[in-house]
Amino acid sequence: MVDLVTMSEYNEKKETCGTICLKYLLFTFNFFFWLAGLAVMAVGIWTLIQKSDYISLLPSNTYAATAYILVIAGAIVMITGILGCCATFKERKSLLKVYFILLLCIFILEVLAGILAYIYYQQLNAELKQSLKQTMTTKYKQPGEEKVTNAVDKLQQEFKCCGSNNSEDWRDSIWINSPEAEKRLVPDSCCKTVTQRCGIRDHPSNIYKTEGGCITKLETFIRAHLLIIGAVGIGIACVQLFGMIFTCCLYRSLKSEPY
Repeated sequence: MVDLVTMSEYNEKKETCGTICLKYLLFTFNFFFWLAGLAVMAVGIWTLIQKSDYISLLPSNTYAATAYILVIAGAIVMITGILGCCATFKERKSLLKVYFILLLCIFILEVLAGILAYIYYQQLNAELKQSLKQTMTTKYKQPGEEKVTNAVDKLQQEFKCCGSNNSEDWRDSIWINSPEAEKRLVPDSCCKTVTQRCGIRDHPSNIYKTEGGCITKLETFIRAHLLIIGAVGIGIACVQLFGMIFTCCLYRSLKSEPY
């Protein structure tokens, strides 16, 4: 009789092979998931810090919004990864529920970032055509528009271009037509070799005459980064599906076991 009771208690505490496998699968997933969260957050922060100048040239906040979503999602992923490890080893069903809900929230955020990136990718060309020339000609060197001024100078120097479509766009510039321009025809940042008042000559030997102007360069640049943001968001979201499946399986396995 004593042997039967002892055996019964042993069987009640014994973990099934499937549960053990699920635990280690979920733990391994959480480790890589935590690293993925770090990568996602890094991509978002890198976009906001390194490319923040160009955000001021864009007509909408969609590009910045996708980056912010990635930063938030990455931070939650890292916290969730730690929670997932605790829930897995402690075999707490309540923690597994919270973990699953957080995974679902992150999944939605990252899918949203991917969708926003894709939508903006399609709209970018039309938006830039409508707004970039106006932004450059009406806000460059204007009071309170230092961000735009710095972004335009950086854009023209980094991508070796001049004007939205071409250097003639600067003829419509408020600043170029003002006394402050000191008879410049284009900003000094259009020059191949930047010196004080070098913009008074708009000859091809002195300034950049890039085909398609800055709009083509900026569009190519933003599109490339939108692809990275979209791919990271959707890619991590797909990986999370496995985490949610593992969590459900472990939860069901624990629930079916006697306590």
